Amino acid sequence: MDLSSWSWLFLTGYIGLMVIFGVIGSRRVAGADDFAVARRGYGPFLLALAFASTAASGATFLGLPGLTYSYGLSIIWLAFLYPVGIYLGVMICQRTIAKRGNEAGARSIPEYLGERYSSEALRVSAAVFSLMLLFYLAGQLVAGLVMFEIMLGIPKIVALGITTVVLLVYVTIGGAHADILTDGAQGLLMVILAVAIIVLFLLGVGAGGLGPLLDNLSIQDRRLLKIFNPDVPITASAWSMFALVVAHIPLGLLPHIGNKLWALKDERSRTRFLVLAFTFGLVLPGIALGGATARAVLGDSLLGDGANTALPALFIEIFPTWLAVLLGVGILAAVMSTADGLVISTSQVFANDIYRRSIAPRAHSRHSVAELDRNVLLISRVVTVLVLLGSAILAWFVIDMNVVLLIWAGVGGFIAALAGPLVLGSVWNGVSRNGALAGFWTGAIVFILIHAQIVSGHWLAGTSLDVAGEWFAFHSKSPYSAATMGAIAGVLVSVVVSKSGRNSVAD
Repeated sequence: MDLSSWSWLFLTGYIGLMVIFGVIGSRRVAGADDFAVARRGYGPFLLALAFASTAASGATFLGLPGLTYSYGLSIIWLAFLYPVGIYLGVMICQRTIAKRGNEAGARSIPEYLGERYSSEALRVSAAVFSLMLLFYLAGQLVAGLVMFEIMLGIPKIVALGITTVVLLVYVTIGGAHADILTDGAQGLLMVILAVAIIVLFLLGVGAGGLGPLLDNLSIQDRRLLKIFNPDVPITASAWSMFALVVAHIPLGLLPHIGNKLWALKDERSRTRFLVLAFTFGLVLPGIALGGATARAVLGDSLLGDGANTALPALFIEIFPTWLAVLLGVGILAAVMSTADGLVISTSQVFANDIYRRSIAPRAHSRHSVAELDRNVLLISRVVTVLVLLGSAILAWFVIDMNVVLLIWAGVGGFIAALAGPLVLGSVWNGVSRNGALAGFWTGAIVFILIHAQIVSGHWLAGTSLDVAGEWFAFHSKSPYSAATMGAIAGVLVSVVVSKSGRNSVAD
């Protein structure tokens, strides 16, 4: 059979399995709370796989190999430092978030923040700003359509439609239960694929061995083997490495990932969950090494818009057709495992954070608890459809961007915003209501000003601070540096405002 025939066979089986998980998940949905977070529903092993796969996403399995293919082995810093930042953040915050979130019955991170600081303004701010995660979801859809386009040989618009419909079916019916069940299965497949890619690189498959592979990269461009690539702000220096860790600390607490902390069945198994999740999380970035292998085997033919296809193109080049397609399904699993969580968390912005907590107390105050729950569940499912359609339209307009950089264009500001109220607030009870709100908006605004280059280091050209200005102008192009600067600013403002208004400190 040819590539297209094998692809239809394996993908039909994969899609069918995901729909089955969606049906199983739907049977566990007893109400809106189940749809939103599957509270205390799963053990540490399955949840660790689901958490790690959601945190990894299509950015890890397509974007990272694409960056490694383009810029070389310096991208390995990004690949292995991002899980360090994510799990550091989870270790810092998870006890407080899990305990207080379950006690308050929180269904989303914005709702948790509102309850934590008794602030409707902060809850609504976080809910509205979390809509920036649509860029994150668009990035997953782009990754999905890349896989469908390559494997099935179909037009981009059809590939985008298939990706959207598959997600729409199993997430709409099964909610968070479908999200966790499918992510657990996908996570296991992703771990196996990552281990296989690491072995391929170490053996130098397709290039005659590891030594010839590295020699090949050196001949193409010596910068491909540099520890730091001075031409790329995301891996240019020690500051870049620091920024990679700091920027990712709040990432594991974003709504589509952090809400899984409330699905852990027994809080006594939290340590085992974290150890397993961190182990899986450190294995998955090994997929970036596939980009280096692809550059050695395929040369520079994919540079530019085609870099996102480096890994599937490598599979097609070096493996029998059936195996290449099977491995390609593993990449598709990575895409879906993050996209479904994003859809659920974004639907809760409208159903829970805006309707249940803001509109219902004013407009539907006479409704019974059961009536409100039915309304929230209905809104969740309707908004799920609208969110996917909106993200699909956005994905079409940004289809040629690197998946990693597309995701961070939207998520960086939200991460910077969360550093003060969420991360600092988990380790210091002195963060006040006003301090949390001020820190949230400071982090978000500073990121936007820096990354959009509204504030430019070139303003300092010709002054005594010219060198500092050039450094700032160069690193502001990196979303990780911009997010780190925004996060630091947000934390500082949270501290200053909190200390200046001691009477409003949250307990």
